[in-house]
Amino acid sequence: MNRVLAACLAVSLLQVAARADNWPRWRGPTNDGICKETNLPAEWSDTKNVVWKLAMPGMAGSTPIVWGERIFLTSEDGTDLVLLCIGTDGKEIWKRKIADGTKRRYMGGEGNDASSSPSTDGKHVWTYTGTGDFVCFDFNGKEVWRFNAQERYGKFRIQHGMHTTPLLDGDRLYFQLLHSGAHVVMALDKATGIEIWKIERKTDARLENEHSYTSPVLYRNGKDEYLIVHGNDYATAHRLTDGSEIWRVGDLNPNNAQHRYRGDLRFVASPAAAPDLIVIPSAKQHDIVGIKPTATGFVGAGSPNELWRRIKGTPDVPSPLIHDGFVYLAGESGVLSCLDTKTGKDVYEPVRLHSARYRASPVYADGKIYVTARDGVVTVVKAGPKFERIAENKVPDDTSASPAISNGRIYIRGWKTLYAIGK
Repeated sequence: MNRVLAACLAVSLLQVAARADNWPRWRGPTNDGICKETNLPAEWSDTKNVVWKLAMPGMAGSTPIVWGERIFLTSEDGTDLVLLCIGTDGKEIWKRKIADGTKRRYMGGEGNDASSSPSTDGKHVWTYTGTGDFVCFDFNGKEVWRFNAQERYGKFRIQHGMHTTPLLDGDRLYFQLLHSGAHVVMALDKATGIEIWKIERKTDARLENEHSYTSPVLYRNGKDEYLIVHGNDYATAHRLTDGSEIWRVGDLNPNNAQHRYRGDLRFVASPAAAPDLIVIPSAKQHDIVGIKPTATGFVGAGSPNELWRRIKGTPDVPSPLIHDGFVYLAGESGVLSCLDTKTGKDVYEPVRLHSARYRASPVYADGKIYVTARDGVVTVVKAGPKFERIAENKVPDDTSASPAISNGRIYIRGWKTLYAIGK
């Protein structure tokens, strides 16, 4: 009997391990907001299904990352910017200073210099802050290398602070700086921080549109792969070998008889990539475009390389989510839209989830879409062609970070508290 019980326990543990995902970067294990976790809670509150909660030393909008039994996240701590290493038991393991902070606030106090999310490969952790400090630590908290992007590439000239998150992939970190002082994209060696390549990214954007608050995204489908960079009135695709441009999506902020050029259409929402579709948002309820991954050259309105284009309805801050034939858009005012990936048409009428600002990007797991409002309300919606609100949950904290999901838990980073949600 003991042998039978032991065998059953071993099988159960293997099943848990098989479905458990690390969450190693902002948009999760496959950089698209999707994970394979199952048996996740749909309902919680400040007291229900909260495994633990841990007070944070200060505010941040960065998403936690998880590898095994360790959680990493950046934060303000007094006038410092720090990296925290926390065990999945809710106890702090170590804390390291990244940079001297200045308590800067952006967008009416809802953003600061700890907005970029860290990344990990299970051996090292890479962090970047709005001060331009780029630092690599090992899992024991030992600093491996660092540089300051403002010292290396020039002083930042950007209205609402630098919030881009570098993209970790293989042995590289892909990094973009899009502001009035520089429009550059580069690949860095993750072991040293040294440039592998760097390119100037051309733009004729003007005024606030010189500034981008997006993060680079990777498209990969078998052997086909490239980097997608978004901002300054365009989205561009770049070869991973040397950064050369493959395609450029325009007419996101046109100046013609139908549209007057807007000088405040800065891009915040990052693109989303799936094997058969790339979704390019713009800003402030303007165009959102679905393009073919095989596109080349300039892709304007009506181009044969477009699958569809909607002239309004783009999310202003949350990034799109593509899953199983549907595109989910979480508008900053709380309206959820579900589009058909092939046509861009509404699958169901847009639904207002909750009357609040939305800054976090939606994530998918366990047949559900988790959509997070700034006031701590998380609406859980059934994925698929029919809208079904499964639950509405709240923690007593503001949050602008996207959730992280790993090993049966949902981690919500509030401005004051980190919550571990689990059954």
